[in-house]
Amino acid sequence: MSFVLLASVFVIATCGLVYELIAGTLASYLLGDSVTQFSTIIGTYLSSMGIGSFLSRGIRRNLLGVFVQVEILVGLVGGTSAALLFLAFDRIAFFRVLLYAVVGTTGTLVGLEIPLLLRILKDRIEFKDLVSQVFTFDYVGALLASLLFPLVLVPHLGLVRSSFLFGILNVAVALWTLFLFREEIPFLRLLRGSAAAALALLAAGFYFSETLVSAAEAAAYEGKIFYAASSPYQRIVLTALRGDLRLYLNGNLQFSSKDEYRYHEALIHPALAAHPAPRRGLVLGGGDGLALREILKYPAVEKATLVDLDPAVTGLFSSQKNLVALNGGSLRSPRAELVTDDAFQWLRRTQETFNFAIVDLPDPSNFSLGKLYSTAFFRELHRVLDANGSAVVQATSPFVARKSFWCIEKTLRASGFETLPYHAHVPSFGEWGFLLATKKPFAPGTAYPPGLKFLSPDTFSAMTFFPPDMSPLETDVNRLNNQILVRYFEDEWAAYLP
Repeated sequence: MSFVLLASVFVIATCGLVYELIAGTLASYLLGDSVTQFSTIIGTYLSSMGIGSFLSRGIRRNLLGVFVQVEILVGLVGGTSAALLFLAFDRIAFFRVLLYAVVGTTGTLVGLEIPLLLRILKDRIEFKDLVSQVFTFDYVGALLASLLFPLVLVPHLGLVRSSFLFGILNVAVALWTLFLFREEIPFLRLLRGSAAAALALLAAGFYFSETLVSAAEAAAYEGKIFYAASSPYQRIVLTALRGDLRLYLNGNLQFSSKDEYRYHEALIHPALAAHPAPRRGLVLGGGDGLALREILKYPAVEKATLVDLDPAVTGLFSSQKNLVALNGGSLRSPRAELVTDDAFQWLRRTQETFNFAIVDLPDPSNFSLGKLYSTAFFRELHRVLDANGSAVVQATSPFVARKSFWCIEKTLRASGFETLPYHAHVPSFGEWGFLLATKKPFAPGTAYPPGLKFLSPDTFSAMTFFPPDMSPLETDVNRLNNQILVRYFEDEWAAYLP
């Protein structure tokens, strides 16, 4: 009997950490991929566990029965949390209040579990063995959860289905406890009926989880969702509305098919049109193949290596008919080499040299992305470019995130580059910034390929002018040991967005 209860510690520890990870990830998906979301969720969850532990002292009788009730409640609240929050987002004005209420309630209930089990087992196991065994099972369960979450749960089940699954496990612990200690627990029939009803509800939620997610996402995105999936790295959603195809990663718009040409022409052609022999190119990010499409318009390009972390994105844009049509089949081109890897790690390892590089990575909204805009990263980029090499970095909005833009510019200069800042208006995003980085003074070129919709020598000349509200600001350099850029970015976008 004692071993079964100790095994329950393993299960509930795994469930508890999974609920915490789900809440943090979901907050990042819905409220922005920010270190702030995970920090506040973890803080709220852990402090609530402390409250639960404190409240357990007030439970004096029927410890087994109370433990069963707590497991049922944890299963219901934690198990339904992801579905509830997804459905509530964009439907209620006080979403953040609901988010932290759910996290706090789950944490308080989870905080009750271990103290109750310690008191249940104190007369069955010697105290020194009890404490060591309970915390061993607790920590090993937490380790299992931390491995399962990114490797199995998110990519294969998704957040909502994972939440329901672990709710089912909590209720299963309750039912198993009721079976083993049926002679010691009062109100046995009532508790069994409650557990069975909770199990049925959670099982139904698990079965219909895709329907629930689709309903939630349909409300969150404009247009019809025709593709939605989770990879180990992000939630991928594609929508269509009146001929406008849009890609969202973790809820953030990546492009609109109606105006993405403005962004990608501005990203690629100023550097390549000025290069005397752009034969070997590098693209970091850009797994949709749209930047690569523009690069392959230059017959001189013999090989373009694209490094992207998420094979789900490159696979999708290599196979779906309408997406292949949008990127011109660039990811299937014999001149393209696709590499699935972390851009920073790949750049540090490679011994290849390139004539040009395109850095088309997500904005620096957290520390893992901020490192890709640091001196450490840009110095590796400087190393792999030949003497005449040039690079272009997408550098967020110089209007909304003015300090962030000029921080990236200063960081490039601190890494050995000469820089030419410029910007373009993309209707879906507003004013967007780019930084052209070279080893030698840059002379604009005129050898643009035919058929461009937006860019020309005159257009580019105008793009290099910055009005007063986007003009340079004094900033710090973004280094790995300070990640100042992430703070700039979060503060500026938080002040701009409602």
